[in-house]
Amino acid sequence: MSTAVVHNLWTTAADPISKIDAPKIEYAQLSPTLIVVGAAVVGILVEAFVPRRSRYHAQLFVSVVALVAAFAAVVALAADGYGTTKAHIAAMGAIAVDGPALFLQGTILLSALVGLFTFAERRLDPETHGNRVDSFAAQAASVPGSDSEKAAVKAGFTTTEVFPLLLFAVAGMLVFPAANDLLTLFIALEVFSLPLYLLCALARRKRLLSQEAAVKYFLLGSFASAFTLFGIALLYGYAGSVSYATIAQVVDGTVTNVSPALADTMGNDVLLLIGAAMIVMGLLFKVGAVPFHMWTPDVYQGAPTPVTGFMAAATKVAAFGALLRILYVVLPGLRWDWRPVMWGVAVVTMLGGAIVAITQTDIKRLLAYSSIAHAGFILAGVIATTPDGVSSVLFYLAAYSFVTIGAFAVVTLVRDAGGEATHLSKWAGLGRRSPLVAAVFAVFLLAFAGIPLTSGFAGKFAVFKAAAEGGAAPLVVVGVISSAIAAFFYIRVIVLMFFSEPRPEGPTVAVPSPLTMTTIGVGVAVTLVLGVAPQYFLDLASQAGVFVR
Repeated sequence: MSTAVVHNLWTTAADPISKIDAPKIEYAQLSPTLIVVGAAVVGILVEAFVPRRSRYHAQLFVSVVALVAAFAAVVALAADGYGTTKAHIAAMGAIAVDGPALFLQGTILLSALVGLFTFAERRLDPETHGNRVDSFAAQAASVPGSDSEKAAVKAGFTTTEVFPLLLFAVAGMLVFPAANDLLTLFIALEVFSLPLYLLCALARRKRLLSQEAAVKYFLLGSFASAFTLFGIALLYGYAGSVSYATIAQVVDGTVTNVSPALADTMGNDVLLLIGAAMIVMGLLFKVGAVPFHMWTPDVYQGAPTPVTGFMAAATKVAAFGALLRILYVVLPGLRWDWRPVMWGVAVVTMLGGAIVAITQTDIKRLLAYSSIAHAGFILAGVIATTPDGVSSVLFYLAAYSFVTIGAFAVVTLVRDAGGEATHLSKWAGLGRRSPLVAAVFAVFLLAFAGIPLTSGFAGKFAVFKAAAEGGAAPLVVVGVISSAIAAFFYIRVIVLMFFSEPRPEGPTVAVPSPLTMTTIGVGVAVTLVLGVAPQYFLDLASQAGVFVR
């Protein structure tokens, strides 16, 4: 008798298994991400099999080729119409291939490529024991100040693992704004967060500060990830699906085949509101919006400056892309609930970032609070809830990312005996000592302040115009006031550089290799081109501003 029951159970369980469909993956449309992941895996193999002295050049070559090839793939997809007419959901509903996804992926890849050059810079520090050194610890596993660290420095070791880590972070960032279900979103979040936690801990100088920054980022980031995951669980409980489109239909009430179990949870708006709030909270943490911004200044200050520049630019692009998709694709039916909350977040973020930045004495902390204020400005475009809102945010992110990487690249050049001279007092008189570097930094600061003829002005104008037309005019007033406050501390730094007496024991400006020169040159070029002739790029962003549902 018992055998018959077992047999019977076995056959009924086996019946549905025969109906599992083979997954249908559109490899060509996922090629940008696949290229970067493949190159990251190759980078790990390089670490394992290539002799130590050749690793740096091999890793740099693999990384540059991968990022250029992935960007070419994005351009090819956009040219083929996948940003507009052929936009669709790929990979069995997991990834959206549409205008915003391709635009943001292109921005992330370009900013990663420009940031990569600062990672590879090896001429800023004086040679130690006849070896050129970069910004990263000689041997990450050794205790700061220990004999093993001294031996690693003497032997000329370098942490070339930063290149595959960068590529893994980029791969996660490419998926994050394109994710079309909540599980893919969470996996992408973890894939790009974990390499960043590691990269923050790898500074060659001030290693303890760097490790402290990484621990703070890791702990707070874990909290944010937990909130996101809990929110995903609640939304799944509410809608019975992790797919964006299905959740949106359940929220709107347009879902067709309702099972009795789903009918019970659909009436429970508490699950929906708390779940949505938790997911948005996790994304606002990544963006660095007040009150989820506490990690930003400490991490920006402690992380190696090339990592800070890359992280400040690329993470913001990826996180805002994901936030836009969640609010515009999943929760448009909740607009009346999330808009007032986002209004409040945007106001305190703009004012908080701008006001606290005035008190900063460290250039990296100042740029961190400035990035918080910029998150508030971009949120004004998110709140517009119009197609112009999406395109203005896309344009702002593209403009902002290059200014940020350029500004942090300049910070790496100003050095004293202890490494980078980041205290503002040491920048006094820099314009007399090194007029070109100070002038370039002034261009970036003016772009941050939103002065006309810079990309910052074009971006702010687009975002504020979209917000005003979307019915958020009071927000624009707060934004303009915050911009005025922010302009004060940017211009204060310019005055400090050009109108103060240089100190006799002040820092020197290192002469970089062509790598960092390229980074800074691209930053200046993009800043001026997007400021003087932004129309082509605004049109590009408006064409790319439609989400596929």
